[in-house]
Amino acid sequence: MDPSAQASVAPEFVDAPARSASSTTNQVALTRAGALRLDAIDLLRGLVIVLMVLDHVRDYVHAQTFVISPTDLTQTNPLLFMTRWVTHLCAPTFVFLAGVSIFMQRANGKEPGALSRFLLTRGLWLILLEFTLVGFGFNWGPPVAFAQVIWAIGASMVLMSLVVRLPASAVLGLGAAIVVGHQLVASMIDAAQLGPWTQAWFFTMQPGPTLFLRGYIPYPVIPWFGVMCLGYGFGFIFRQAPEQRRRSVWMLALSFLMAFVVLRAINGYGDPAPWSVQSSPIMTVLSFINVSKYPPSLMYVLVTLGVSMLLFLALDKLAAPLQRFLLAFGRTSLFTYVLHVYLAHSVAMLIGVLGGLSASYYLDFLARFGGATTGQGYELPIVYGVWLAVVLMLYPISSWFARVKRERRDWWLSYL
Repeated sequence: MDPSAQASVAPEFVDAPARSASSTTNQVALTRAGALRLDAIDLLRGLVIVLMVLDHVRDYVHAQTFVISPTDLTQTNPLLFMTRWVTHLCAPTFVFLAGVSIFMQRANGKEPGALSRFLLTRGLWLILLEFTLVGFGFNWGPPVAFAQVIWAIGASMVLMSLVVRLPASAVLGLGAAIVVGHQLVASMIDAAQLGPWTQAWFFTMQPGPTLFLRGYIPYPVIPWFGVMCLGYGFGFIFRQAPEQRRRSVWMLALSFLMAFVVLRAINGYGDPAPWSVQSSPIMTVLSFINVSKYPPSLMYVLVTLGVSMLLFLALDKLAAPLQRFLLAFGRTSLFTYVLHVYLAHSVAMLIGVLGGLSASYYLDFLARFGGATTGQGYELPIVYGVWLAVVLMLYPISSWFARVKRERRDWWLSYL
């Protein structure tokens, strides 16, 4: 480690349990600027990557992917519902932690102008990736404009480049206003009445089709930008000394989850899909937590970030080998994300063809999200087996790239 870089970092940036695990493996992680990384954040990112792999493997492998919605309580079962629901944690956690990381860069002394330029260029780079390399990896077919989480993060970074000069409290207030008020504003606008502005509305406020190529926008940017602003506004918590940080994160998680339970119980504002009593207690619970992701509702943000903050507290208790495993993904999240798209698609096609299924099913794959009901694939036990296989195959490559990022300070690595 560069002694000058080590000396420039405040002690509270180093998480004691994570530092111990890192020393076990002789790993010391630095940011591009030479500041020590907070391993607990990378552990949570790594877990989210693992869950995201599950979601996309399920898309490719599960026989009922295009037959039923896993969160449709009239057709699903508890295991299928939770297989899908647990992956709801991925997008808001990624976006929230991106906001935290931006705050960390600002707090580490990065000049506002330089930070703004970096956010603008990296955001545009992510948008380009989404509509080229990532989109093709998911589809394996003619061009499709499918604006998913990488688009949402990239576009949110572009917007963050405009507000990073504001006080963190102002950004937090902006994020809270968006997360709380988005549903109200969206309910007042009929996209069909916007004429030439309809496409802009779909990209910014509500899901809808693209009017170029073929495609769909499930991740309109404004509500996700609100989540990123929350991460930036709460970023100060992650600068605190370890014990104070744990107390603060615990209080944040508890506040989010209590607000969710109270507001959801009222069954009023906060989610367009009210819950209801079902045929059994377990199905009633599933109805209660069955919140709307497209776009992310207030209830969705509260429950997913509340659970993620609890996971943040639990992950530093993992054994060192498990920490090393998750850190390999968490420190290379974008690289691993792009890699997993191609690997999951390839493995799914391989086992499908070996099992006698049609190879054409895995080509032009995103077009099937329009409602094709092929029923081609396997049941959940096979889905889980393929998921674990893909994760294990990803690990050595992600671990290698984590070493590259740790040992080199090339500027372009900050874009990966």
